[in-house]
Amino acid sequence: MKKVLFATTALVATAGVAAADVTFGGYGRFGVIYSSAAGANGIAQTFGDDGTGDSSVDITSRFRLQIDATAESDAGVTFGARVRIEQENDEIFGPPAGDGSYNSTGINAPRFFARSGGLEVGVGNIFGALEFMPGMYPIDLGLTGLQYEYTPYQYGGDFYDSDGAGAASTNNAVEVMYSAGDLSVHVSASDGPNERVAAYVAYAWNGWKFALGGQDSNSASDTELAASAGGNIGPAFVSLAWADNGTNGDQFTLAARFDVGAATNIEAYISDADTIFGTPTQNTGYGIDFNHDLGGGTSLRGGVAKLFAGHTVADLGVRFNF
Repeated sequence: MKKVLFATTALVATAGVAAADVTFGGYGRFGVIYSSAAGANGIAQTFGDDGTGDSSVDITSRFRLQIDATAESDAGVTFGARVRIEQENDEIFGPPAGDGSYNSTGINAPRFFARSGGLEVGVGNIFGALEFMPGMYPIDLGLTGLQYEYTPYQYGGDFYDSDGAGAASTNNAVEVMYSAGDLSVHVSASDGPNERVAAYVAYAWNGWKFALGGQDSNSASDTELAASAGGNIGPAFVSLAWADNGTNGDQFTLAARFDVGAATNIEAYISDADTIFGTPTQNTGYGIDFNHDLGGGTSLRGGVAKLFAGHTVADLGVRFNF
């Protein structure tokens, strides 16, 4: 890997760019995923379970290669771009028919940025203020996320799309991120198909981080307000987050993570929502997992969750970072 990075950097430098760099990173994961009611197609896809079908156990996998290219001007401003190459057999947002044939492949739309000190401006496939807000992803459940129902804002805002154009498809997506000491601010905007302006401000104090966010959008089902607080209570990290998702109602998520040994931690959550992606919920969602470090960037991961729809999903497998 180091040889590849050195050669790539050398090629860029010989093109007349000083202080340029191209780095590669990412992860792979593979294992099994289970659903007690995998949907009418009988496939235990993430976000593909409608709770009406039979139980199913299937193979799940993802490979993600991230490429970051940067160059630094004489004035010390860093310019760069990020893209990902990704393929998986359980894409979380598709296909709508849920026939199991969808595989996300190829290079996604890039995110371009300019950074100096604590200020960064990004355009294209932006991160999105609400997506990046502390507390929206308090844990990373199991091997696959197990439908991410613990994410309070329910993707009612712009986010970095790993296998598509994301907000870059609007041609006018921009964000400004600033941090100074314990304070951080993030503002993002895009002009379609949902015209959005979102922002959050976060402050770290005495080992805790507090965040407050809001958004103005022409979509009634987009997130309007969000708040979170996270910090350590004894040996556990605890997070409480809330989002007002417009016509989709409110969602609250309480999550925790704690070590049970030198190489193992456990995560858990409980969440209550009026709807999940517009579908009324009849149950409280909850889940628990374990992550065991195998060394060298590898880990054994697994989890189980009871979804808002009432059925159970679980996964188990290996992840390796590179």
